[in-house]
Amino acid sequence: MNWITEHKLPLGSWMEAFVDWLTMNASGFFDAISISLEWLILSVVDFIQWFPPFVPMAVVAGIAWALHRSVPLVIFVVASLLLILNLGYWQEMIETLVLVLTATSLSIIFGIPIGILAAHKPWIYTILRPILDLMQTIPTFVYLIPTLVLFGLGVVPGLISTIIFAIAAPIRLTYLGISRVPEELIEAGRAFGATPFKLLYKVELPAAMPNIMAGVTQCIMLSLSMVVISALVGADGLGKPVIRALNTVNISQGFEAGLAIVLVAIILDRICKTPGSREEG
Repeated sequence: MNWITEHKLPLGSWMEAFVDWLTMNASGFFDAISISLEWLILSVVDFIQWFPPFVPMAVVAGIAWALHRSVPLVIFVVASLLLILNLGYWQEMIETLVLVLTATSLSIIFGIPIGILAAHKPWIYTILRPILDLMQTIPTFVYLIPTLVLFGLGVVPGLISTIIFAIAAPIRLTYLGISRVPEELIEAGRAFGATPFKLLYKVELPAAMPNIMAGVTQCIMLSLSMVVISALVGADGLGKPVIRALNTVNISQGFEAGLAIVLVAIILDRICKTPGSREEG
């Protein structure tokens, strides 16, 4: 037993050496990504904050009405946003919302095609499965260490960590939805002479859409949780007052910031649910 503990595998040293190699040989590449993403996010935040708060409120309420035609949902959205504005966390809420939507959009752009490819090529999912398991089981704080080293303090390491943490959900659920499309539908499409692209667009994606949308909703929730934690590496948003309240044992500030996070999570969850799932529930 002592022999095993005395001959420790230097896994941590290997990873540290790899990150150091990336830092030395690809610093320009990571700096370009950091500057571009930071400019994009800050520009979107500044653009939204240029409008009076009631304009974004009206836009979000309009989206909720257009998707669900639900008066109680619209009232809840408006009341929640008014409460966040009243508590003084409007700017932090906008920063959090932009980060979540950016991370979710990038996760979906890359995750859904990977899930489709894995469903059509089983050997790809065989390779991806342990990687996805690892991505979903590693503690969230661990993601912040290499991204902090590569991209420095600020919003970008939080965004990259969020994407890595959340992208597994759309990949898995897209794979699940596509792989569970009834074979009869696929055979019927082929019988009508559908090309592989038309088969995917007309048959597989519509049949798998409930699973894909579940992956999108789960991705949003995972992104929100990670964005809050990303305040530890300098990311803006509602995570900062939470960390500040934790360091100063400020119960009042912690409760108010936590309530704002909960309201944002509920708004995103209710809006992103498909009308069909809402009616069934």
